Amino acid sequence: MSKAFTRENDAPEDEDDSPTPAAALPAGGKNYITPQGYARLRAELLQLIDEERPKVVDIVHWAASNGDRSENGDYLYGKKRLREIDRRIRFLTRRLEIAEVVDASAHAGSDQVFFGATVTYAEDTGDERTVTIMGIDEADNAQQQISWISPVARALLKSREGDEVSLMTPAGLRTLEVLHVCYPEPPNQD
Repeated sequence: MSKAFTRENDAPEDEDDSPTPAAALPAGGKNYITPQGYARLRAELLQLIDEERPKVVDIVHWAASNGDRSENGDYLYGKKRLREIDRRIRFLTRRLEIAEVVDASAHAGSDQVFFGATVTYAEDTGDERTVTIMGIDEADNAQQQISWISPVARALLKSREGDEVSLMTPAGLRTLEVLHVCYPEPPNQD
């Protein structure tokens, strides 16, 4: 059989396009996202469609015109990269279609924890942490941003400054005390 009609891997063609298993939405859950996160995902999608994909298509076209494709590294790598780009485009398109943009600045001045809040809390060990509750597709632990579906965020949501909430961890039940809640300021309407 010709190599043109075989698959390079055994993964199904409509495999899960999410970059990581952690990016899965809860059943029946909404894909909450901040306006800034939505803008970043949309910019990435447009960059892939308008810039990166056309460049790779040109490289694949050029490499295909060079003859034997079975041993052509530019062609093989280009096709692989094209599949990665197309997978990411499908993923971003689906995520943006179901995204529910939530402007956290609407809660500015509130002491209750909602999506988009930056929360400082104390653990029962005495450690203080500050986290911002973000969307699944925009949370970054390195920036102290946690997803709204994470166990810590679920425990903190709807609590107020001064409240103590329980968090079940693999090490057992922990108590978190909400010390401070803040939200981004609304944009100026000048």
